[in-house]
Amino acid sequence: RDCDRSIKRFHRGWVVAAACLIALPWVGCQSYSARMELARRQYYGGQIDAALAEIEKAERSYDSSKDVTNLDRSIVLLANGQAEESERLLREVRDHFEVLEEKRLVDQGISLLTDDTRQPYAGEDYEKVLIRVFLAIANLMRGGDDVEAYSLQVLDKQQQIIDAAVDDEGKNPKASYQQVALGAYLRGVLREQTHTDYDDAARAFEAVTIWQPDFAPGKSDLERVTRGRHSQPGNGVVQLVALVGRGPQKIEVAEVPTSQAMLIADQVFSVFGNQTVPPTLAPIKVPKVIARQNMIDGVGVRVARNIVGRSQPITHVTRMAIAQAEAMHDHTLGMAVARRAIKKGMIYGAKEFAGVQKGSLIGLGVDLAGVAYEAAERAYTRSWSLLPDSIQVMRLELPVGEHSLGLAPIDHAGRRCGPEVQCKVTITDGRNTYVLANFPGEKLVGQVQVATP
Repeated sequence: RDCDRSIKRFHRGWVVAAACLIALPWVGCQSYSARMELARRQYYGGQIDAALAEIEKAERSYDSSKDVTNLDRSIVLLANGQAEESERLLREVRDHFEVLEEKRLVDQGISLLTDDTRQPYAGEDYEKVLIRVFLAIANLMRGGDDVEAYSLQVLDKQQQIIDAAVDDEGKNPKASYQQVALGAYLRGVLREQTHTDYDDAARAFEAVTIWQPDFAPGKSDLERVTRGRHSQPGNGVVQLVALVGRGPQKIEVAEVPTSQAMLIADQVFSVFGNQTVPPTLAPIKVPKVIARQNMIDGVGVRVARNIVGRSQPITHVTRMAIAQAEAMHDHTLGMAVARRAIKKGMIYGAKEFAGVQKGSLIGLGVDLAGVAYEAAERAYTRSWSLLPDSIQVMRLELPVGEHSLGLAPIDHAGRRCGPEVQCKVTITDGRNTYVLANFPGEKLVGQVQVATP
């Protein structure tokens, strides 16, 4: 009888160890960021077709990344002049993210048993807002019928995200989120062009000055519409939208102090508990948003032989992404610690159930399997990796007729740092003409696009 019990315990112990090892394939593998490295290099080098093919390859190898690959694909298509297809993809991801928000609690429960990479990609807060921003930009370049609606969605989504973050104690880690001013700016531009809705335009530009106080033209825009003037008779306006620099990157980092605290807790628990728990040899891993190196600082504009100005940042994408990640750092770390604690608790409970003797070889085997299980954890590094560092704008009033614009990247010292590209614009009396240029580095990627809705 004692022999039978020992055999049962032996079998149960190895069942527990096997369960830990079986769970390993469910833990994250190569990060999305690593998969997209070649696609990023191709895109930044202007190899549009190659970048699109590589994005498709990344999507096939990791089905749960379809939404994020569509976000990156939308940027490539927009740069290549395929605004309609870019807008379609962005709408699709926007709507899917809305569905995923409702399922978030279930997905988080599953991730506590594995790691965050097992969750469907539901987007970071800044990405959810920027989807609406890029919907507005894409629509602007193909007629502009829905730009104002998308611009209002930018504001609405920001407020929804902030309001939903209030906890039971009234605390809100997202209360510090900075509002994205580009939505309000585009609404002001459209309202001003009506030549009648100057009050609406003034309210929009006033919001811009509050939300983005370092946007240099903000006060002059507000002053102009307050006087009720879009442009001088016989003139029209060029509105340049420039996607400048390489945007934020999400990497995996180890929280060493927290890992050390968990190790001490493991040791205490193993000494005084009925069972040992797997020691915290693998550090606790969390995502961190960092800035990429950028030589380019803006886009200089030339008309005929005269340099007439440069684009100004109205949305600092990288700065916003880093600030939001820092605001949510404690929550992200808390989830990682909770996941590690739950795994240890599961192994402890399984050993108790199996009747594994403390200090036995079977117990050691289970602990080793648990260590491997924890070491396989990966941080959640999926992100919209082809975002620009900043979205910049410039307003230029010109006489009616055809003009040639020269666009050139400029560095942080205000010097030209790459080749100039040219485009022709046709100015209509009292109307706006929109120009979109994409400079992720010192060279234009894609094509300069011109639209006169």
